[in-house]
Amino acid sequence: MRPSSRFLAPGFFKRSLDEFKRLSKIAVNQEGLRTPTAPYHLIDFTDPATIEVCKTMADVDLGGYSSVALDFIPERGSDPAHARFHGSISIELPRDNPDVHRSGYAAWRNHDRKPTIFGRSLWNIDPYAYLALRVKSDGRKYLVNIQTESIVYTDIHQHRLFAQRPGEWETILIQWNEFVRTNYGTVVEPQSEILRQKVRTIGVGLTDRVPGPYDLAIHKIWACNGLDEADDAGESAPKDEFARKRWRPR
Repeated sequence: MRPSSRFLAPGFFKRSLDEFKRLSKIAVNQEGLRTPTAPYHLIDFTDPATIEVCKTMADVDLGGYSSVALDFIPERGSDPAHARFHGSISIELPRDNPDVHRSGYAAWRNHDRKPTIFGRSLWNIDPYAYLALRVKSDGRKYLVNIQTESIVYTDIHQHRLFAQRPGEWETILIQWNEFVRTNYGTVVEPQSEILRQKVRTIGVGLTDRVPGPYDLAIHKIWACNGLDEADDAGESAPKDEFARKRWRPR
């Protein structure tokens, strides 16, 4: 019996070593026995290579006319290195695809992470209370999308990305248990919390169907347990409790 060639690739062993180091650090620090105090970085766009492990989606894939791009922007002045999620939304229906009755969306997410010697690469965010995003928004109604190893593969947990200061860098915290389970944009009942031990993908989408340009800058995305570790820039990040409770996807 010969091992598959993908398991002999250098990238496989590097990923396995990185995962071994991460698990060893958890064991040494006894993080499984107490609440972690350090942030758990998930997606870091200061590295240009991170763009390559992400994918974009839009209704143009079905013949629509919305556009989407995810570009790396290097550090410049007061702006840190980041990803620029941008394009234009169109609600015009495809002319050659009569099966499409609704249009006007764009999104990005990371690709499914490649396996290691420990199996499938999944994020375990169970020890953390919040998802943190360092962003600069244009004020549009973006959604944060989370996919897990759910029984229903197409389920997505969603939450609005409530920007307090459009046009400025800010850190936004979202409680993991505030995400809403959806399927193809429709709320699913009964609701269930995110499968925290097996998070597959994280991304951001725009489905407000308002025609015109959009532009969102994303610096980093990470899991954390409080305000002290929420913001790499050193400012405290307010939790918009009212905004979270009033939001529910239509």
